[in-house]
Amino acid sequence: MRGRLRMRTLVTLRWVVLLGEVAILLVASLGLGFRAPYALCFGLIGASAWINLLTGVASPGQRMTGAWEAAAQLAFDVAQITGLLYLTGGIANPFSLMLIAPVTLAAATLPLAPVGVLGGMAVAASIGLAFFRMELPAAPGIHVDLPPSYLIGAAAANVAGILIIAGYVRQAAEESARMALALDVTQTVLSREQRLSALGALAAAAAHELGTPLATISIVAKEMAREATLPNVKEDADLLVAQAARCREILARLTDAPETASDEVHERMSLLQLLHEVLEPHASVKGVRVEAIVTGAPGVQAPDIWRMPEVLHALTSFVENAVDFAASEVLVTARFDAASVAIEVRDDGPGFSPDILAKLGEPYVTSRPSIQSGRTGHIGMGLGFFIAKTLLERTAAQVAFQNARPHGAVVSARWPRAQIEVSSP
Repeated sequence: MRGRLRMRTLVTLRWVVLLGEVAILLVASLGLGFRAPYALCFGLIGASAWINLLTGVASPGQRMTGAWEAAAQLAFDVAQITGLLYLTGGIANPFSLMLIAPVTLAAATLPLAPVGVLGGMAVAASIGLAFFRMELPAAPGIHVDLPPSYLIGAAAANVAGILIIAGYVRQAAEESARMALALDVTQTVLSREQRLSALGALAAAAAHELGTPLATISIVAKEMAREATLPNVKEDADLLVAQAARCREILARLTDAPETASDEVHERMSLLQLLHEVLEPHASVKGVRVEAIVTGAPGVQAPDIWRMPEVLHALTSFVENAVDFAASEVLVTARFDAASVAIEVRDDGPGFSPDILAKLGEPYVTSRPSIQSGRTGHIGMGLGFFIAKTLLERTAAQVAFQNARPHGAVVSARWPRAQIEVSSP
């Protein structure tokens, strides 16, 4: 985790802390009449405010600080808070919890080493303030003498707060960073699949539109060849005929599949076409049989569904993983009824390990450890499964992972039929 704090953020937060300290001291002196070394306290706050003003003027507010530069700024805050606490009762002062704030900010934004240094400073300050401190501010005529056991307990509580809160924030920040990165990758994958789908539609449209002019060129070239009187003219005309024929063959390959005949048709496909397209990259993998089955409720017509890049990429990823871990067979089944459409990818491999099964779909969860490199050449399924699950959930699918009996893994996705079915015109 890199440092990602702007100098303006550090300066602004310090102003907030300093203003809060001034307000607390004014309430204690003017409102409650507590005795305290206010001259030293306000002198320390004034010196900190002067340093903060110079920092803000000398450094552009939008500049991103380095990790150790930010740590040095936060270390200054820890030192300033420690000094003020020393003047106002040390660890007995209930505002000693303010030592937690700089460490928490560091845990959320800085690498581990600076966080450790700042945490060590705050812990050392908490322990030191239990033994080295000036008198706790109190009303005139009242002397507060707290027992050592209370001071040690207060220091222990402060240390525990620093460690626990910083640890919580650190874990949450790392998880958030992983999730943000994984979502960025997911968006990149989705954009790529959408571009590929658009290219397929464009190729189909081009093949359809170019058919007529190519036929015209072919006819005219044949007429030229038939009526040519010079050998070189006839040779050129024959070349035109041959090249036009070659172009027609290329366009024919683009329009071989009925689903790519036009833009409108390219956007829809049957369930069987979907399964075949998902299985095609893995159909020739040696050592495993890949099979597709479509079943439906009696009396219910099979739906045509929208061609969605998210679904194609996600299901292909699931099949790729199943092929890697299957013993001999991968079965991809599409089931439909009047209300829903479900697709299931099942393999006859070892299945998901229990400690992984509950975490599947989270970013960077690794796969069954017994397989180092599968038939398809990819390793693990942490980020890939997260991407696939996220893409499917964007299409309103409910995704589930489970182990089959007696062995094998099952990944399923279920959609409301109205969500993915192409409505009849």
